[in-house]
Amino acid sequence: MKNVFSGKNAAMLLIDHQVGTMGWVRSAELSLIEVNTLVLAKAAKAIDMPLILTSSQEDQAQGLLFDDLQKAVPEEYANRIQRAGIVDCMMDDEFATAVGSTGRKKLLMAGITTDVCVVYPALTAIENGYDVQVIVDACGSPSAIADQIALQRMAKAGVTLTTTNQLIAELAQDWSSEDGEKLVGILYQDIISKM
Repeated sequence: MKNVFSGKNAAMLLIDHQVGTMGWVRSAELSLIEVNTLVLAKAAKAIDMPLILTSSQEDQAQGLLFDDLQKAVPEEYANRIQRAGIVDCMMDDEFATAVGSTGRKKLLMAGITTDVCVVYPALTAIENGYDVQVIVDACGSPSAIADQIALQRMAKAGVTLTTTNQLIAELAQDWSSEDGEKLVGILYQDIISKM
């Protein structure tokens, strides 16, 4: 496969997984979104992939990033980009600078909500020459139709849609490699062992 995303060429962006906003999600089961988000964060850390967290208006209804995410990646949480309200985080100067400073042209994105907080930065990143994958099962919207239209819009613009399990396999490429062993361990601990 050509154009493989890996820990050496991609950055992970987790956007607005905030407790208030997550309460608005009706398009998917919230507990699965949380588990998948944690797997993505842990996977990025395990293979030394840049991981950037962002939030919007934490002092408003959106609230803080969910507690288990704060605990899973405390350093990244402490360094999160706190936006004042800019919807498209790629249009926020501090966030865009943080993404650019990774030196990575491949971006992995997930967030809440798909139809607002993910669709616009994904489209902006594509316009700015990034290669983007959105991890759909770590995202959610207030309705299924909102998710569907946002996903269609992103796919039409050239965003690759994927799932957590599919992405972890792509990042691993070989389960017997050093990164592969770390990643399969995270999958086993957080997903497979709980099936």
